[in-house]
Amino acid sequence: MKTLIKKSIWTLPLAALLFACGGKEKKKDSVTEEVVTETTKTLEIEKPQLTFGFIKLTDMAPLAIAKEKGFFEDEGLFVSVEAQSNWKNVLDRVIDGQLDGSHMLAGQPIAAGAGFGRQAELVTPFSMDLNGNGITVSNDVWSKMKPNVPKGADGKPVHPIKADALKPVIEDYKSTGKAFKMGMVFPVSTHNYEIRYWLAAAGIHPGMYTADNVQGQVDAEVLLSVTPPPQMPATLEAGTIYGYCVGEPWNQQAVFKGIGVPVTTNYDIWKNNPEKVFVMTKKFIDENPNTAVAVTKALIRAGKWLDEPGNRAEAVKILSMSQYVGADEVVLANSMTGTFEFEKGDKREMPDFNVFYKYNATYPFYSDGIWFLTQMRRWGQIPESKPAGWYEETIKDIYRPDIWEKAAKLLVAEGKIPASDIPATDGYKPATTDFIDGTKYDAKDPIGYINSFSIGNKDK
Repeated sequence: MKTLIKKSIWTLPLAALLFACGGKEKKKDSVTEEVVTETTKTLEIEKPQLTFGFIKLTDMAPLAIAKEKGFFEDEGLFVSVEAQSNWKNVLDRVIDGQLDGSHMLAGQPIAAGAGFGRQAELVTPFSMDLNGNGITVSNDVWSKMKPNVPKGADGKPVHPIKADALKPVIEDYKSTGKAFKMGMVFPVSTHNYEIRYWLAAAGIHPGMYTADNVQGQVDAEVLLSVTPPPQMPATLEAGTIYGYCVGEPWNQQAVFKGIGVPVTTNYDIWKNNPEKVFVMTKKFIDENPNTAVAVTKALIRAGKWLDEPGNRAEAVKILSMSQYVGADEVVLANSMTGTFEFEKGDKREMPDFNVFYKYNATYPFYSDGIWFLTQMRRWGQIPESKPAGWYEETIKDIYRPDIWEKAAKLLVAEGKIPASDIPATDGYKPATTDFIDGTKYDAKDPIGYINSFSIGNKDK
């Protein structure tokens, strides 16, 4: 099936000839010096009617924008997007074919391919965003942490706040016979690995997974449990947990309700870390290759639109709609428009809290996926030692930059993105120390990285 709209690129000499013959000269593109008409490369779409899932978080934004701004329709796709109740439901419905694809935790397709939890052949052709999470604690916990946090000349806490400030609070709870409980959204979520990383960097053991303890609480000084994102503030307010790691708007919601204080963001735990991904089954992509490319094209355009100056206010309005995130605009704007509020009244500039396109955010880097595999091994979700080559082989079956590149090259040909936005890469980012503890991560040495930590599994 051909798309409803077609695209042509006229070179300047041809445009000049047409103008000389009485046609109207088209407007020049100031960067490429090519004349672009608003049309789209034709793809034979195998399945135009699609249903995608998401969880009510601000990082589902590329899906909402691709639909509301007509980017899906430009590709000949007619897409429904449906909110899902929890991450397990998302995974099951994609695997079972009830959803054609979904906003998903980066760790979910990786775990499914690595043998942890429900196994399936899932594919990630598009990374939805960077950063976007925070760790929030109850007011009581914050009041006890705050004296341990250095203050700046303005009297405000110095960020980033490390879990060292939490350690004496945990010991205080333990002395009164109370287990220290915190929430995260799913066992293979970025949130689980980020809160574990943050705690362990301060020498606080977050617990190990074993065949007999699938909750990951063996030797734990902090008991981590699963809570769906929209339920985090209410669970904190009820005292069931004393803190949590979650995406927006559920950290800012705690601030607005006056029930908790965000103490750090994942930007400070791992600068410009990957967060959510868009996932389809391998079967769907094998049967519908052009559709997969067309979907990726629309999502890349949505990411670009989201990071263009001046568009975030409109994005907030769209996300506040009940069929998407459904939170108040003022709550969404607190993080989506380049700021983040910690203690009430302590609002700080954080222009990269939500990144949807910059820094090659949409490209599915192998190195991002391998980081999740190292954390699954570190905490026992992968129970046995694996050779270094296994990490690369496993992630190359799941992360598919080849699909992303096909989509991006078509967008370049259509004049919708510049060629410079396609990274020259082997799929690996350079080694980095942009972590809260300064530990070096080199995805080409996963065993060395796993062994560099004092808490967690060690491999030969």
